Amino acid sequence: MTELLLKNVRPFGGPVTDILIRDGRIVRIGAGETGSGAVEDGGGAIAIPGLVEAHAHLDKSLWGMGWHVHQAGPRLEDKISTERRLRRELNIDPARQSARQVALAASHGTTAIRSHVDIDTDQKLWCFEGVSATRERFRNEMDIEIVAFPQSGLMIRPGTLELMDEALANGADVVGGLDPCGIDRDPKGQLDAVFHLAQKHGKPVDIHLHEPDELGAFSLEMIIDRTQALGMRGKVTVSHAFCLGMSDRARAQSLVEKLAREDIAIATTAPASRPVPAAAELRRAGVRLCAGSDGIRDTWGPYGNLDMLERAMFIGLRNNFRCDDELDHALHICTQGGADVMELKDYGLREGAFADIVLIDAETVAEAIAARPVRKLVLKRGKPIARDGKALFTVE
Repeated sequence: MTELLLKNVRPFGGPVTDILIRDGRIVRIGAGETGSGAVEDGGGAIAIPGLVEAHAHLDKSLWGMGWHVHQAGPRLEDKISTERRLRRELNIDPARQSARQVALAASHGTTAIRSHVDIDTDQKLWCFEGVSATRERFRNEMDIEIVAFPQSGLMIRPGTLELMDEALANGADVVGGLDPCGIDRDPKGQLDAVFHLAQKHGKPVDIHLHEPDELGAFSLEMIIDRTQALGMRGKVTVSHAFCLGMSDRARAQSLVEKLAREDIAIATTAPASRPVPAAAELRRAGVRLCAGSDGIRDTWGPYGNLDMLERAMFIGLRNNFRCDDELDHALHICTQGGADVMELKDYGLREGAFADIVLIDAETVAEAIAARPVRKLVLKRGKPIARDGKALFTVE
C-alpha cells in the first residue's frame, strides 16, 4: 500500500483542507486528515484535477530540435505537403518528439492527452508506431489516447484507408477525419469511410473541421446525420468547427441545437485568427466542449507550449470571459470537458477518483488562469510526476 497526504490545499480555491491518497486514489477530503505515509504540505495552494490536453499532435513537434525557419505557404494544402516533406529531411522522429512533449505537458500539469497522429501513404504507420511506443513508455505518467488521423487526405490518397484500418486494429483509440469537402472533395466518401471504420472497430470519431461558414455547416450536418443514423450519440467529436463562428448566428445556433441532440462534442484551440465556436452558447445548449493546444513549434507555426492553463486563458480571451465564474468555466473546459470527451474513468477532485492532482500557488482559479504560475506539484495516480515546473522523469 502506498499513501500520500496532501495538507493545506484548497480545492478549486475553496477552504483549506487535506486530501488523503491511497494506492493512487483519493480516499478522503477533509480538514485534519492523518495518514501513515508521506506528507506534502501544499501551503495553501489551489488544487485542481489534472489538466486534459484534448487536441494535440504529439508526432510532429520540433520541440527540442532547435529553431527552424518557417517554410510552409498560407494554404492548408501547403502546410500539409511541406510537413510531409520535412518529416524525413529534419528527422522529426515521432517517438523522440512525442516523448519530449509528454514531459513538457506534465511539467504544466497535464495528466491526459488525446493526440491526432498522422497516417498516410508516405509515412505509413511510422508516426503511429512512434507515439504508441511513447504511450507504453510513459503509461504510468500520462494517459495517452491516439487518433488515427489522415492528415494528407483519405480518399485522395489510395491506401490510406487500409493503413487507418491497420492502426485501429493495432491499438489506435479513435478514428480521425479531415475537411471532407476541402481536402478530399468527397464528403460522402470520406465520412462513409470514417464511420465504417468506427463501426468495424467499435471506436469513437474525432474529425478536424476547418471548413468555414456554409461549407463547414454542410459537412457538419453530414456528420450529425451519420451520428444519428448509426446510433453513435456521445461518441463523436468535431475539432475546431470554425463554421460555428459564422456571422449568421441563427444558422450557427440551429447547428448547435443539432449537436446537442446527438451529444456531439466540440474541441477548440481558441485561435486568434479564425472564427470559433462560442463557449457560452455551447454551454447553454448542453454541448460538451474540450480544448487543446493543437500542434506546437512545428512546421505549421512557431507557437505553443502545451500549457493547458494558458489555453484556458486563450479561451477566456477569445470568448471575452472576464468574471471569475466565466474563468472557472474556462478551466472546466480544460479539465472535466476533456475528461468527458476522452471518457476518462474516475476522473476529478473527489473521493474515489484517481489522484491526478495539480497544485498551483494562486488566490483563486481566475488568478491562476490570468497569472499562470509555475505548477507547484503534479500528481499522476498519487505519484509526483512534476515539481516546480519540471518533469520528474527523463525522456532522452
